[in-house]
Formats: sequence, structure tokens, C-alpha cells
Amino acid sequence: MNSANTPKPIELLAPARNVETAMEAIIHGADAVYMGAPMLGARKEAANSTDDIKSVVDFAHRYNARVYVTLNTIIYDNELKQAEQLIKDLYAIGVDALIVQDMGILKMDIPPIALHASTQCDTRTPEKARFLEQCGFSQIVLARELNLEEIKAIRQATTVPLEGFVHGALCVSFSGDCQASQVITGRSANRGECAQVCRFPFDLEDADGKKILKNRHLLSLRDMNRISMIEPMLNAGISSLKIEGRLKDTAYVKNVVAAYRRALDIVIAESGGRYVRSSIGTTKLSFNPVLEKSFNRGFTPYFLDRKPLKGELANFLTPKWVGQEVATVVRNERKGIVVRLRAELHNGDGLGYFDRDGSFTGFRLNRVEGTTIFPAGNLRLTPGTVLYRNSDKERNEMMERRTAERKIGIDMTLRITGTNTVVLELRDETGLEISVAENAD
Repeated sequence: MNSANTPKPIELLAPARNVETAMEAIIHGADAVYMGAPMLGARKEAANSTDDIKSVVDFAHRYNARVYVTLNTIIYDNELKQAEQLIKDLYAIGVDALIVQDMGILKMDIPPIALHASTQCDTRTPEKARFLEQCGFSQIVLARELNLEEIKAIRQATTVPLEGFVHGALCVSFSGDCQASQVITGRSANRGECAQVCRFPFDLEDADGKKILKNRHLLSLRDMNRISMIEPMLNAGISSLKIEGRLKDTAYVKNVVAAYRRALDIVIAESGGRYVRSSIGTTKLSFNPVLEKSFNRGFTPYFLDRKPLKGELANFLTPKWVGQEVATVVRNERKGIVVRLRAELHNGDGLGYFDRDGSFTGFRLNRVEGTTIFPAGNLRLTPGTVLYRNSDKERNEMMERRTAERKIGIDMTLRITGTNTVVLELRDETGLEISVAENAD
């Protein structure tokens, strides 16, 4: 654990489904990325070859950024040898740590690669965290359900870095302890195949079988958003701020990472030297990151500082991204729909609305002329219907372009020695020094 006078390195940890997303996460300010291996990752759809992972490692290490690979499913007996060889391969290409769940890995013949205890380990108590540290884990991912006081208690009981989620999707079950997908669909979340049963619609009935609610998403939680609570999390003992989303696209990761990088840098700058960045390089953005502009189901800080109030935790209406309220339908005309605008619309935007049954549905906007919109297809909407935008064509196109650069600062000193030799000395942010001498004659 850091002494009181030693700055604590703080890590912004970003998800990456592939090479492109990983590199963009680093360019946009991530201190580390986590990504799936060819097998045994809790997101089966986000697997990567060892060659691809190596290219990310080589890129990340330029900035002293780290690459963590997820091997966080339960491993079957017939996969042990293959898993052991995979770990050796990942160590050989320079992967900084593995995020794991299965304790069987501790018994394998593997090289001295760092092991992080996955959220699948469901670490909610000081006793569990202390046990994992004693087993040799060098970083522990805490359960999402913990509050600040519970995090502090774990911090006091352990010395290894603690990792906490700050943004992204939430599971209605305790972290790493959901069996619903396996029971209902035969697809196990602990094998990387979660069917997201919590996003299904359900009916709610009383003891007599009377329907209280029909076709509502009763288990669908909002998404986590703790961007305003970074400092309390750091003060409680978190040193790695984790963004969820290994299935999210590159534009999502760029926007969310940039937003948290900006917020975290402010906290670090105002900490009086208590906290420092854990990687090098300065990111310059060409856009304004706005969390509400990326996919979300509405936001909640979850249980971090208090119990959520009614309506703050879940969204029963839809598990989809509703987006920004942009217009209200006034009337239907023969060729288009007249609306009362609340925001500027663009040709090609994606709009949505709640229909008479309460289901959220959407359409593409072919074009807009003044206050008249022309949807794709023959669509008629009830006057008073509120329209939401969850796909902004102009912003989407902007996010597909280059939106940031990350550069490493260098101090240069030019001097002339007594032997009439010109010396150029260069020193980068890591302290690496290079001198080049040339005779002035």
C-alpha cells in the first residue's frame, strides 16, 4: 500500500472488443484496456487472437499503458491443458495481467504473470478480498453492489490495488452469481454466453394470478454512471476505475473513455499530489465527450452512496436506448409529420417513440424540412407522441473519423560543451534520456 506521502497511481481501465477499439481507447486516454482471449472469456462474442492482442500490447506499452486479458469463465477439465498453454502464450507476448475467475488456474504450471480476480469472483467482503490477496492475486475487481463504506472496509483489510466499476451495464443479480441464463435458456453466463434474461419482458402477477403489470421489463436495470463520484471512490480506496462494455462499438468506447479521462484528470490535478496518472502521454480531443450521446438505458450511481430511490434503479418500459427527447408530434400530413421541435434534427437520424402498447419502437428519418419530418416508410403517429433521438447521424459520422491524438511530452536541451561540441539532450515523461553530440566545426 502507498505511504501517506507517495502519490497513488490511478488507472482508467477501458473495455475493448477488438484491436481497433483497444487502440482508440488508449489514444482517448485509457491507462489500461481489457480484452478477450481466443477462448474462456466471459464475453464469447469479443474474442481475439494472440497476434491481435500482441499488436495491442506493443501499442499500449509506448504509453506505459497496460493490457489485461480476460480468462474469466469456469474452465472445464478437458480445457485445462489448452488454457495452460494459452496463458504461456499470453505471457510471452507481454500481456500485463490476466483477469480470471476459476481458481484452478492457481494450480497450473504457468509463468509468473499477474492475476486479477474477476468480478465473477463476487468479492463483497473484506474476508473474501483478503483470501484472494493471500492466494496471490495482484488486483481485485470488487462487486458492483458495494457502497463506499464497504469499499473502505475492504481497502483496510487488503494491500493490493482495488478495481471498481464506474460506468456501463448492470446485472440484476449479484456480480458473477447469476444462474438465470443457464436455467432458462441453457446458456451459462459463467461460460461467456449470457442470454441477458434480465432484459426480457415479464408479467407481474399477485398471489391470485391477477396481472398487475403486463409485458414489462421488470428486471432491466439502468446503466451505471459514476462520473460525478470519482473522487469519493478514490478516497474510499479504488485505484482502478473500470468501464464496462467489451461488446460495445468503438464510437461508444471513444466517447465514454474521453469523458472519464477529462473528469479524472480534474480530480488528479486538484488532489495536491495525492494521485497521479498511471500511464504517460497527453490526449487532445477534437470533439466534446457527452455520456448521454452514447448507448444507455438511463443512468444510476447504483448503491455507491445510498440506496436508490423509487424509479432510479430500473427502467421497466424498455431495455433499449431511448435517447434525447427531440420533438412532439403535432399532426400528420399527407407527405410528412408536423412536429414541435426541441432540438435540431438531421437527415438520417434514428428516432423512436413509445407506441400505444407501451413498447418502444423506432424509425429512420429520411429528411427534415423546417418543422416537418419525413420518416422512412408510411408512418402515422398520434398527436402528442414524444419523439426521441438515439442515433445522431452527424455525430455518428464525426465519431467515425479521427477524434483524438495522444502525444508523449519531451524536454529538449541544446548546449555547447567546452570542446566546441553541440549536444542535444532529450528526456521523455518516463525519465528516459537520450543525448546526441555533434562537432560544431
